[in-house]
Amino acid sequence: MIDLPACSTQLEQQTHLIERLVAGVSAEQARWKPAPDSWSILEVVSHLYDEEREDFRARLRHILDGANGPPPPIDPGGWVTARRYNERDLASSFAGFLEERRQSLAWLRGLRDPDWDRAIEAPFGRLRAGDLLMSWLAHDLLHLRQLVELRYAYHRQAAQPYQVDYAGDW
Repeated sequence: MIDLPACSTQLEQQTHLIERLVAGVSAEQARWKPAPDSWSILEVVSHLYDEEREDFRARLRHILDGANGPPPPIDPGGWVTARRYNERDLASSFAGFLEERRQSLAWLRGLRDPDWDRAIEAPFGRLRAGDLLMSWLAHDLLHLRQLVELRYAYHRQAAQPYQVDYAGDW
């Protein structure tokens, strides 16, 4: 059984955690990548912004409203380069994410007795509304972990010639 108020509260709390991990990040640090094929903090935030408005809320609404056919296609991995995430402004991207999350929370809190078992056929199989809501919460957690890892990696390289090993194993 899904506890929608608890899920909404968790999304709200995770938003605050994301905000704390982005706070005080310089433009240089926002664009920094530990490897060419990894994401920067700015790319993570821009991804969260686009996912919030074009993926999770839109697709969950699509399922719960009983719309016919699949939802509009998305390309989160491709958006990173196509939408030039690493050239954006961190403050603007984050403000956009916060506004979209505010709208998502208002919408979720306005739902009355949603059918979490309602489903659509996705390219990878059956996707229930409950699966998507739980994935939304998990998606935040995955990117919270990514933001922590990026902050750590940046600190480790910025600390040179000093080491951070005394802090403990990463």
